[in-house]
Order: sequence, then C-alpha cells, then structure tokens
Amino acid sequence: ISEMDRVTQQNASLVEEASAAAASLEEQAARLTQAVDAFRLQDTGATMRSSFL
Repeated sequence: ISEMDRVTQQNASLVEEASAAAASLEEQAARLTQAVDAFRLQDTGATMRSSFL
C-alpha cells in the first residue's frame, strides 16, 4: 500500500508539472503570435504570378 501511495504522489506531482508546462507553452504561443503579427506582408501578387508558371 505504501508503494501505491508513493506512486500516486509521484503521479500527482507529474500532473502538476505537466499542467504548469502547458500553461507556460500557452503563454509563449500567445506572445509568439503577437510577435509574428508584426510581420504581415501586403499582397504582392505572388499568387497570380505562380499561376502562370
């Protein structure tokens, strides 16, 4: 029973770590999205040119 308790505690700890990592990744993804939004390009007609090739 003590082994099951230890494993349960270990699993709970791993779940907390995974949850914190997921929250951190979500925050980083939001910041990356904001950073990439600064690089929006104007329509240069590249789509039209590629259709003639």
